[in-house]
Amino acid sequence: MKIKNTFKGNKSNLPSKVCTQCGLSMTWRKSWAKNWDEIKYCSDKCRKAAK
Repeated sequence: MKIKNTFKGNKSNLPSKVCTQCGLSMTWRKSWAKNWDEIKYCSDKCRKAAK
């Protein structure tokens, strides 16, 4: 029996980071897939506050 490793709504297996501005934990999003290494802030509010 072969087991598929697909996402079924279990976010505990996704990578996460901490926002450099507020310290909030961020979970990987599909829209961040191409630049996950460059993501530093959890929101536009934190990005603007850092400047």
